[in-house]
Parts: sequence; C-alpha cells; structure tokens
Amino acid sequence: MTKITEKLTTRTLERLARNLTDGDEAWDADLAGYHVRAGKRGLSLRVSYYNSVGKRRVLTLGRYGDLTAAQGRNDAREALGVIAQGGDPRALLEKAREDAEHRERQTLRAYLDGPYTAFQNRAKDGKGTLRRIEKDFADWLDKPMSSLDRAAVERWQADQEAMDKPRSFATLKRSFDALRGLLAHAVERKVIPEHPLKGIKLQKPALTEEELAEQGAERRYLEPEEVEALFSGLEAYQERRRAERRSSRAHGKAYLPDLDPVAYVDHVRPFIELMYYTGFRPGDLFGLRWEHVNLPFKTIRKTIEKTSHKRPEPMSFPLSGAAIKVLKAWHRQQGEPKSGLVFPSPVNGRRMAQTAMQRPWATVRKLGGLSEGMQMYSLRHNFASQLVMAGADLLAVSRLMAHSSIETTIKFYAHLSPDHTRDLVEAFARKAPGDDVGDTDERGAV
Repeated sequence: MTKITEKLTTRTLERLARNLTDGDEAWDADLAGYHVRAGKRGLSLRVSYYNSVGKRRVLTLGRYGDLTAAQGRNDAREALGVIAQGGDPRALLEKAREDAEHRERQTLRAYLDGPYTAFQNRAKDGKGTLRRIEKDFADWLDKPMSSLDRAAVERWQADQEAMDKPRSFATLKRSFDALRGLLAHAVERKVIPEHPLKGIKLQKPALTEEELAEQGAERRYLEPEEVEALFSGLEAYQERRRAERRSSRAHGKAYLPDLDPVAYVDHVRPFIELMYYTGFRPGDLFGLRWEHVNLPFKTIRKTIEKTSHKRPEPMSFPLSGAAIKVLKAWHRQQGEPKSGLVFPSPVNGRRMAQTAMQRPWATVRKLGGLSEGMQMYSLRHNFASQLVMAGADLLAVSRLMAHSSIETTIKFYAHLSPDHTRDLVEAFARKAPGDDVGDTDERGAV
C-alpha cells in the first residue's frame, strides 16, 4: 500500500473523502503523526505517536465534517504539544471519559451520604432534609442520579397516592423539592453533567369533593329565614324517615327498629347540626372519634386533618350548649360508646366516604326550601361570619376555624353585613357629646 503524504487542507480532505479506500490512510506533510483514515462513516482525523514507554498510540480527534480541516489541524498541534512534553493525550482523554462515566454512575445514596451530608449539616434543618430524602426515596438510593427521569417521578407519585394513608400533595411536594435540591447541588459541583429532573413537576391531584365544595360555596352568612328553613328541613327529613319506617314495619318488616322513640333517625341531623354549631369541615366530622369528645368539659380535642402537615398536634375547641345537647343525645342513642367514630358508616361501620353527605344534604335542602346553590360548606362560612358580626376577635375566630394563619380569616371572614356595620357607626355616633347631631338646615347651619 502506497503511503500518501500531503498537506491535509480542506480541498485535500474533500478529495480524499471521495477517493480514499476504506482502511487507507493519508498523512500530513507538515505535522508528523497527524493523518486521516478512511472508513465506512467517512474520514477520521487522528494523531499517531509513541508514549513514554515506547508504545504506539493513536488518538482519534474526530470525524471530518464534525471537525473542519482547520479545527483538526489545531487539535493535532495541541496533542503533539502534550506529547512533546512527555504527556499522553489519549491516556488523558481516557481518564476524562472514565471520570465522566463514574460521575454518571454515582448513586443517590453515595452523594446523599457524602458531599450532601456535609453540606446539609451546616443548614438549620439539614438533618431533617437528609432524613426526608432517605425515607421518601428509599427505592432510588442505589440508582445513579443521572438515571432519574419523568417516568420514575410519575410512578413514585402514583405509589405515594395509592398508600393506605396517602400524604397530602403539599407533603409530597416538599419531599420532591428536597430531592431536586440535592440534584441541583450535584450539578453545581459538576458531579453530574445536568439536572435529570429539570422542568419536571409533580402532577397536582384533582380537588376532593370537600375542596370543591369549599371553593364553590359562597362565603356568606345565613339569613334568619335561611336558618329557620335549615332546621325545618332537618325536622322534615326526620319525619319522612319515620313515616317510611312505620310503613315498612306495617308491611312485613316488623323486625326493623322503630324510629319514633329515638332522637335521631340516623346520622344526618346530628352531623349537620354539629357542623352548624362548630364550623368544622366535613372531613373532620367524618374523622371525629368519641376519644376526641369530652362531654363533661364541653370540648373537642383533635388534630385538624386539612392542616395536619403544618400543625400535627391536637387542638382544643370549646362547644356551645347546643352542640353538647346534640352530642349527648347522639351518644346516648349510640349506646354511650367510649371510643370509635362518632359518625360511622351505617353500612360497614368504618369511616364514611367524602361524598356520603351529598345526597342527604340535597334532601334536607329541598325539604327546607333552601336554594339549590347552597352547599353544606356554607354552614362553616356562616359560623365564622356570625362570630365576626357578633364582635368576636379575629384571632379567636381563626383558632375556632382552625385556619393555618389569621390571614385566611381576615381575607374571607372579616366581612360584615350592611345592617351590622350601620349599627356600629350609629353606636359610635351616639357616644358623641350633645343631642343636636343632625339638627342642621340645608346650608349646614345649626
């Protein structure tokens, strides 16, 4: 095979790309060791040299087309300069590739236990962050950080939401954000080349029935006639159920319990009345247990479910005489249990579903002649509004409503009816000295 030697200019390389046979080489006339080799995918620009122990080595600079003739020549000069100083450019390249591959393979556990622990130990709640990542992403700890992707995140979120006691979206997001912070730290320190979860977010779940109700319910108080209609609807509901039961017992189902002597035909009236008198969310009544209720001291002490991720400790709520009357009657009717759900499912005895009160509420609302747009959640809004209009301190109202911050109370419940505000300004005016307020003529003279 004839050795081709000529200056590897752009024109030369274009010609060689067309004419050089696969496996043949052409050497540069100016730079010793710089050459091209023909292959099925085109010309490879290469440098041939001997390392410090006399072993021949070949460094591939790249493919012509990806590199221009000028770039190839410049890279060859740099490689030959390293060789002239006793270096081995191919060994350096292989070491760089090996380091990059090692970084790519570095697991989440290795980085969490090593550099990230040192970093978080200087943070205020660093140990909590480390525990959160280790606990919530235990299945990922032995995976390379760079292997994490959108599909893995979606599976993780789905698994978390399918648990027997699924955590709130806010809790999952805090854990996910903690993991993203670790990966950002690894990118910043060039441990991984790029953030594998950049731009990926958790999918916010659809609103629950209770959340939809809370958003849809108008934040206002009930007019006196609406309150009267509500309790009329509850009484009508009871009478309807009693009539239905009397009919069933008279037509071959005498084994069914008689509803005439009991205070409540089922859970519907005490549930709605207790929501009216306490302002509790439906979810907290679904989860209310007799262990939470102290009838002698007229209190309920429980953890509020919606805000449990921020405030896990139980809160105490005073009960009015009306609320205690409802609970005592229901307690007696249930056989005075010491534990268990206050409003268990009549079907299976377990906690009722979030939608369990939708149909009963619609019936009560219709029987009482209330607006179809009025949702049961309006009872909670009415509780707060009536307290504010009665002059209750907003901080006290915030605590009774179990809001996570007083700003929520101010934003939604510090409104007063026009008549009430008029009474306030009239009361203020009556405190002014003199009885001649308003005794002016049209010109403003007394």
